[in-house]
Amino acid sequence: MTDRTQDGGEQDLEAARASQTSGNKPERLEWFQDLGLGLFIHWSLDSQLGLVISHSLVGADDDYVARFFTELPRTFYPHKYDPDEWARQARLAGVQYVVFTTKHHSGFCMFETRTTNFSIMNTPYPRNLTRLLFDAFRRQGIHIGIYFSPDDFHVLWQQGIPINRGTPEADPLNNPRLMQTNLDQLRELLTAYGPIDLLFLDGQPEGLKQLAWELQPEIVVTRGAIATPEQTLPDAPLAGPWESCFTMGTQWQFKPTNENYKSGQTLIQMLIETRAKGGNLLLNVGPRPDGELAPEQSGRINELGLWLFINREAIYQVRPWHVTHEGNVWFTRAKHEDAVYALVTHIDWASAEDAAGTNDPNRTYGRRLNLTLKSVRASEKTQVQVLGHAGKILEYRPNLDPSPRWHQDAQGLHLSVMSAHRIYNMWDWQNPIALKITHPLKA
Repeated sequence: MTDRTQDGGEQDLEAARASQTSGNKPERLEWFQDLGLGLFIHWSLDSQLGLVISHSLVGADDDYVARFFTELPRTFYPHKYDPDEWARQARLAGVQYVVFTTKHHSGFCMFETRTTNFSIMNTPYPRNLTRLLFDAFRRQGIHIGIYFSPDDFHVLWQQGIPINRGTPEADPLNNPRLMQTNLDQLRELLTAYGPIDLLFLDGQPEGLKQLAWELQPEIVVTRGAIATPEQTLPDAPLAGPWESCFTMGTQWQFKPTNENYKSGQTLIQMLIETRAKGGNLLLNVGPRPDGELAPEQSGRINELGLWLFINREAIYQVRPWHVTHEGNVWFTRAKHEDAVYALVTHIDWASAEDAAGTNDPNRTYGRRLNLTLKSVRASEKTQVQVLGHAGKILEYRPNLDPSPRWHQDAQGLHLSVMSAHRIYNMWDWQNPIALKITHPLKA
């Protein structure tokens, strides 16, 4: 991966045009749009050094490049690798699909291959990590995706071609050996690992995506066929399904020091905005070289999972409402039910009505949030619910009514909802809440 925040708009337009003539089946794209949340895993042998994945080879001197290709495989030993644990964490977090870096730009294959010795099978840990991962995630009911880079710096090094991306001699379309290597490797991945649901081609996709659709007609090619903005979200919903991928910190691969992780609350808000605009969020983790996930990453996955455990129906199998948001209220629309979800972010609970009389500005417990929506109108059949809570009981306050209230007038739909679900011990759950509004009318 490489950040594409500046030219992402042009790439999205190209992908949108390509999707009109792609081999992605419409019913499979519809299925993909239902998923909501995917887990991206960037992992390769240079995780041992804690540096950017693959890209340090571009412009490096001959000594650095030679040591990268010859020395790093000798020490890569992920002896704590437990893909079943990764998969359990992912399932608990509400992840619907996984995308694994089978081969990044360096050319190092995290799978068994006949095409090169530069692979996991020629390390002190000669196990097919890719097969183990796919099997583990399938056991948890998580759909399988392959990240594959058509750029292969190891092949360029063997050819004596300067390592780079985007130059004519580094383009697989102009480099027969590179193209054949890619075709052979992709054929291995798509014929020896069972059904593959998704393919993310991070580079020149021509020839490769056609092979994928030929070998596995049900596969959905994401990058290379649909819009996949990176480290950014579009300003408005895009035409058709799309997917945005983000790092959890600042780097795709594991960064042992000088890392700055996004908060769990930020990740939840990113997911909400992505779904309100009709896309999927592909959230990245970078395992440590020993095969474990860093505690900072596991903790954020857990916080996201807790929020989704409560609010999942506002995220899965939804589509955009006729507006994406009103201020800090984001909307999704249920696909199979006459309902809209209003997801309230950046809540100032200290200013909310202290119905329970706690006199503690840090407590969300028993506070009523009052808001008015102008893009949604209530009908005669409308009901309102705070997802995850029945609206009948507030713990330790038997005489306090926590039920949602609402009324409609010319100014809008007026809502009054209570934070009544005990999520944290100190009643200080600060993450977004989701309101379900049934039988809504567009305003």
